Amino acid sequence: MKIIYLHQYFNTPQSSGGTRSYEMARRFVAQGHDVHVVTSWRGDTNHKSWFETEEDGVRVHWLPVPYSNHMSNAERVRAFSHFAFAAGPKASKIGGDVVFATSTPLTIAIPGVYASKRLRVPMVFEVRDLWPELPIVIGALRNPVLKWAAHRLESFAYRNSSQIVALSPGMRDGVVSTGYPEDRVHVIPNSSDVDRFQAPNVDGNRFLNQHPYLQGRRIVLYAGTFGKINGVDYLVRLAAAMRTLDENVAFVIVGRGKQKSIVTAAAQSLGVLDKNVFILPAVPKNEMPDVFAAADVSTSVVVDLPALWHNSANKFFDALAAAKPIMINHEGWQAELVRDKDLGVVVRPDDPEGGARALHALLHDENRMRLARENSARLAATEFNRGHLAEKLLNVLLEAADIGTR
Repeated sequence: MKIIYLHQYFNTPQSSGGTRSYEMARRFVAQGHDVHVVTSWRGDTNHKSWFETEEDGVRVHWLPVPYSNHMSNAERVRAFSHFAFAAGPKASKIGGDVVFATSTPLTIAIPGVYASKRLRVPMVFEVRDLWPELPIVIGALRNPVLKWAAHRLESFAYRNSSQIVALSPGMRDGVVSTGYPEDRVHVIPNSSDVDRFQAPNVDGNRFLNQHPYLQGRRIVLYAGTFGKINGVDYLVRLAAAMRTLDENVAFVIVGRGKQKSIVTAAAQSLGVLDKNVFILPAVPKNEMPDVFAAADVSTSVVVDLPALWHNSANKFFDALAAAKPIMINHEGWQAELVRDKDLGVVVRPDDPEGGARALHALLHDENRMRLARENSARLAATEFNRGHLAEKLLNVLLEAADIGTR
């Protein structure tokens, strides 16, 4: 099968950020399929138009389209539109048996449907966030006309999809609530790369040797984006409360994003910056296993909005892959997992003092920590194993292309 894989923000392990599309695509190639990723190059490059690389057998077609989390909403819309209207003709020229378009942004549906119609092949659409619900509830999309257009685009994407893949049960329910047939929606969440995070060469001491001020301390890790929806400033307030309980607990925050300067200023204001809060640059995905190996607990946090409870955060599944206890500050399906599977602790987003006490109790209960590590490792190897879920996704694509499942 020849797969056209449309993802505007495709990452390889040499870059920072989520690598779901890369990990899925290379596994499709390993099964004998021909995979072409159509994506954007966001950094500096000498290329002025489309260029191609090969990443572990995956043929990647890159279009230079500047983008960063520091852009205004208008600049982001321009970047989305630029890619959307260039990617359709490119995908059509490549050709294939099935088009697989993964959001965000929702505008990826435009080239997906274009290529699907031109080639007369089915499109499978992957919902990574409930757009436009999410940008509306966080206030990024306020103009009534743009809201109307976004809902029309959502309807257009679903109406032209042979199958839909949702990254969580809540996302599935959101798709079905629009009238899309439930039996054509498949929940395939983010996944755990056990082979990367528990490889023999993974060594947390490499990270600790680069940051000797962390040696001998209990490390609470956040590895992800400093975005508006992430609410990373919660961890700063949690750290301030933790100092009264245990100064030996260090909060290590690794990443980049528009809110990073705000989080840094908050840490400085509360007197915890470089005391028990350490804000570090983003690192490539292939270096993250060492960072997780050095941590005692990994965290995943969001601002206090129920719409965000349906998320399927990469950092949550990386923590499972690294066999780490997990702390989250929201409800939803991942909170149910943490509680039901004894993976760590769920804290309230509006109570950093209570969160600090709950986290402190977890860190100082070795039996709970050991059990959480074991349970995380077990879930990563079974329910959220990347290889198993890639096989499930491949079968959805085979079914859509009418090639047959194995």
